[in-house]
Amino acid sequence: MTTNNTQSDVGTMTGEHLDLAHRLATQLRVDSIRCSTQAGSGHPTSSLSAADLMAVLLLRHLRYDWANAHQATNDHLIFSKGHASPLLYSMYRAVGVVGEDELVNTYRQFGSRLEGHPMPILPWVDVATGSLGQGLPDAVGVCLAGKYLDKLPYHAWVLCGDSELAEGSIWEAIDKAAYYKLGNLTAIVDVNRLGQNGPTELQWEMEKYAKRVEAFGARALVIDGHNLAAIDAALSEARSNPEQPTVVLARTIKAKGVPEIEDKNGWHGKALPKDMAERAIAALGGVTDLTITTATPDAGAPAIQADPSATVTLPVWDIGEKVATRAAFGAAISALAVRPKVVVLDGEVGNSTHAGEFKDVCPERFFEMFISEQQLIASAVGLSVRGYIPFASSFAAFLIARPYDFIRMAGVSEANIRLVGTHAGVEIGQDGPSQMALEDIAAMRAIHTSVVLYPSDAPSTAALVATMADTDGVVYLRATRGAYPVIYGPEEEFPIGGCKIHRAEPNDQVALIGAGVTLHECLAAAEELAEAGIPARVIDLYSIKPLDRDTLIDTCRITNSRLVVVEDHYPQGGIGGAVMEALADADIGQLHVTLLGVKGLPVSGQPAELLDAAGISARHIVAAARKLVEAQA
Repeated sequence: MTTNNTQSDVGTMTGEHLDLAHRLATQLRVDSIRCSTQAGSGHPTSSLSAADLMAVLLLRHLRYDWANAHQATNDHLIFSKGHASPLLYSMYRAVGVVGEDELVNTYRQFGSRLEGHPMPILPWVDVATGSLGQGLPDAVGVCLAGKYLDKLPYHAWVLCGDSELAEGSIWEAIDKAAYYKLGNLTAIVDVNRLGQNGPTELQWEMEKYAKRVEAFGARALVIDGHNLAAIDAALSEARSNPEQPTVVLARTIKAKGVPEIEDKNGWHGKALPKDMAERAIAALGGVTDLTITTATPDAGAPAIQADPSATVTLPVWDIGEKVATRAAFGAAISALAVRPKVVVLDGEVGNSTHAGEFKDVCPERFFEMFISEQQLIASAVGLSVRGYIPFASSFAAFLIARPYDFIRMAGVSEANIRLVGTHAGVEIGQDGPSQMALEDIAAMRAIHTSVVLYPSDAPSTAALVATMADTDGVVYLRATRGAYPVIYGPEEEFPIGGCKIHRAEPNDQVALIGAGVTLHECLAAAEELAEAGIPARVIDLYSIKPLDRDTLIDTCRITNSRLVVVEDHYPQGGIGGAVMEALADADIGQLHVTLLGVKGLPVSGQPAELLDAAGISARHIVAAARKLVEAQA
């Protein structure tokens, strides 16, 4: 049975509307039970509690052209409680984009696109969810694009669970949505009282939830989440204020529709046994084949379009001029402002990261996220959903460590975002170890789809920033605080996956491998070694992931596999790890490698003092190279 729904005049729900919504909600419950029981796993009880909410949303409020998932004016539907995937996929069956066989027989099966938690392999899924507290923050980025960039009337509807309201990221999202007056965002919270291991923190204390929401600047609407008319009224009201986000707090019952387990602990994440499922489905009226047609949005195009003809003119510096790579980032990203899709976000340190220079030339595409690093990354992900090229910057220690799970999930989503972390390593000096990113390279190398870059001077930084804009994946550039000499001319190219070789001779006895600040130490060490009659080549490994394996292998064959790898980073998982992994199965004979990295906890001091104390200054490099050469003399 197919029912058309144009939503031309939502108005008050009639008896006919209520009947249709009830039948749709019942079908969503039945299908959620069927697919999870067939799979033998899943979260049906978390789906059952929200079925009424989603039935009304589908029938009366969601504007979506299911045949054209990339329609610019489509609303966005994000399941922040991604474990309720049986409900989401049952909705897809109800609108006709997923068939019954696929739903019932492939859910959670190997090779199926209906995975345990929603993935963007499905064209109607914007972002991967399942790590709680992330769907709503991602939606903030989507809505920033809608209000300020696309200037289109689409709305983002986010289904949240009550358990995830214990996540600080949810409140970062509500706060920033209120700050940016995102009236195009509605969170629908399924307050079903029970989490995975018992009652949630506030259970059904709806007034407390409401006060918290209002304290963060959003409008709170408290409703009975199983009263179809009340749901409809709340969702209608949610669209009424274009300057304020709405949070619908819906009191629901977990496992609603299956009386023998309604509001009973111990059923989270468990499929109904076959006999119980059969009883429940029969009591609900059996399997139905209701197909609905949601309203489609009016046609429209984003206000900002890509401009292929835009010419980026990167800044130029003189050889020997001392420039911090963070300053080069600011100059380069400002040059990229001529590209209409480039957007910059910063975590209230734009005067130090130099991201603020982009704001000076293009304030309409700069978003301040303040000290909310989780929301910083999530906003970048949401902007990428809308086709923008987001660059998010902050101090590396906080950009990577604080929101790491958001970065991980960006990789799971295969989102295209660019991250620039400044003030990395002991090189930052007197601020001390709490400010020193010493784990960031390892962390970022582990991310699916990641690219990790660490330039050593201004021209290489500028070139790589420009390249980042056209590189897919989670692309991370590490920048230093201090100013160092320019060593490359403007004609040099820096392809991702490449490296630069300095002082190469056919009789080189050892290779010194560095990146960023340690490249300069390696170059100084090579000069001293040359004076001692030890020819050493220097490799600028500006691209750490992917890296230039072929050049490393050639270098090993020339130097008898004598390598000194130097990094302003802990030894675990950094540049040395990348080099050793690349050479693990290479046909180069026995490796003779010394890894110089930061060992122990650094302290405050001058940059040069700290580099030396960490054992990564030029004198330590010279000593390590001498030892390798003399050991094989």
